[in-house]
Amino acid sequence: MTQKSRHSSPVEHGFPHLDTVRRAVTALFRRLSGDGVRSYDTSFAPADAAFGPADDLYLGAHQVASAMVRALRLPDARMVVGFRAMEEAATVELTAGPEYFVEVNDRFRIHRRDLAAALAHEATHVLLHRLGLRFPTTAADEILTDTAATLLGAGWLLLDAYREDELTHQKLGYLTPEEFGYVLAKRARLLGGEDLSTWFTSPQAYEAYVRGRALADQDLRRAPLAAAGRPERRRYARDRAAGAAAPGHGAAYRFEEVGGGLRVSFPCPVCEQRLRLPAGGGPVRARCGLCHTVLECDT
Repeated sequence: MTQKSRHSSPVEHGFPHLDTVRRAVTALFRRLSGDGVRSYDTSFAPADAAFGPADDLYLGAHQVASAMVRALRLPDARMVVGFRAMEEAATVELTAGPEYFVEVNDRFRIHRRDLAAALAHEATHVLLHRLGLRFPTTAADEILTDTAATLLGAGWLLLDAYREDELTHQKLGYLTPEEFGYVLAKRARLLGGEDLSTWFTSPQAYEAYVRGRALADQDLRRAPLAAAGRPERRRYARDRAAGAAAPGHGAAYRFEEVGGGLRVSFPCPVCEQRLRLPAGGGPVRARCGLCHTVLECDT
């Protein structure tokens, strides 16, 4: 996992990896099922990440690693943590197990508050390795790992490790702070409103979470969902009449002729799997076949 520090380029913001993040969300739902993702209903607790300067280095690291293994449902895995000088924040050797050797940057000997964040990413690598889930390129695979860690309850630590001021800036992981916030908000909606606002120690991380949450909220108002606003509904009606989404406004829906009738396909706001419904049929309740979310639509 990479890290950014005061000696590297400024922290990237916004949503440059959004398409890959959404593909990662769908891939995780497909691999674990909707019920499987929902079973990770308890986020990694701040108390389990606590690792103070008075704690024994290796015993404390082992305790945090063991808690991360439990949180990600890897009961027959053991993470052995070592420290060395390196450019990355951490790396893991992916083997058949049950022991996985994780090396973390020497700076975590002193800056221990972010050790759990580094281990969250590497432990998720182990989980995805065991699930046989990966993306074809290294860059996309790292985004998949961060997305999975966040959706399964450990990635909030990676966002909380983001800190920035006039002299220093730090970010762990491959998602931008706002993208971490976006996935966290999706997780909160999935679990009925999980609130991590009191867990963030970094003000900048919380602000990024709010920006990511705003985009996740927009997903819940994309046409043809019934919650779409009036301007969005008007655009949708014009596009439906034309049989194609007009270029320029980034509509997520697509139209197609099937058996002499018009159908609309659009992404589920929870798992991003595309749903297909007859277009022009008025209000309808649809159930996503992947995550089983019931959606109120107006096609």
